[in-house]
Amino acid sequence: MLSAILIGLGVGAIMGITGAGGGVLAVPALVAGLGLSMQQAAPVALLAIASAAGAGAIEGLRHGLVRYRAAMLVALVSLPFTLVGVSAAHALPHERVMQIFVIVMLITAVRSWRQSAQAGGHDATATLCALGPIHPYSGRFIWTATTAGVLGSIGAVTGFMAGLLGVGGGFIIVPMLGRFTQLSAHGRVATALLVIALISVGGVLSNLWHGVEMSLSLGVVFTLSAVSGMLASRRLAHFLSPAHVQRAFALLLLCVALGLGIQSLRS
Repeated sequence: MLSAILIGLGVGAIMGITGAGGGVLAVPALVAGLGLSMQQAAPVALLAIASAAGAGAIEGLRHGLVRYRAAMLVALVSLPFTLVGVSAAHALPHERVMQIFVIVMLITAVRSWRQSAQAGGHDATATLCALGPIHPYSGRFIWTATTAGVLGSIGAVTGFMAGLLGVGGGFIIVPMLGRFTQLSAHGRVATALLVIALISVGGVLSNLWHGVEMSLSLGVVFTLSAVSGMLASRRLAHFLSPAHVQRAFALLLLCVALGLGIQSLRS
């Protein structure tokens, strides 16, 4: 269990520092550190991600940053697609799922590095295609059919990837909210955390529905460690440069992706 505690603390710390994207490392960490298959690691990772993201979302709600109506819409649309993703994960060989995960991690690493090259890690595409406008005074979404369609599409993509790879989907939600809506950077992360918590709970239930056996003791230990690591690192994030954090995160993703890629070729 010591390995599970250390891995959980590390994953939680990365989630706390990077915002909503660190959960993508939970599955590969469990696979490499504890020898689980991708399918076995998914529900354990999702349980920890749901708890850690939920704790972060509560903090965002206290500060009025979470757009909870948008989060509920994204999460509700994601649920059936999560089931589809879980079914696909169990239909595919372990090696194929791992290869898909490697590709996703490489894409995420490239995106994170490119964002870090901009001043302060600012997302220059935030208003490139603002199909989800925000009221200038209240900071809330101006609801139209287009806004609902954009948020629903984000939910569909995120739900499928969450079910397929056992991830919370923060690395998908945050950049898509930035590209297609006018939501502020802090609002994107806070709203994404609530979505991640809801989607991850659905992912855990979907995996259990498909007969995946999850060690309760491992799930509890890993979850408590991840939440502890995230809460402990939240204050540290305020003292770090966003650009440096994104570059370090990109390099870490690259290293993990290469490791998983080599492992999938050997198996």
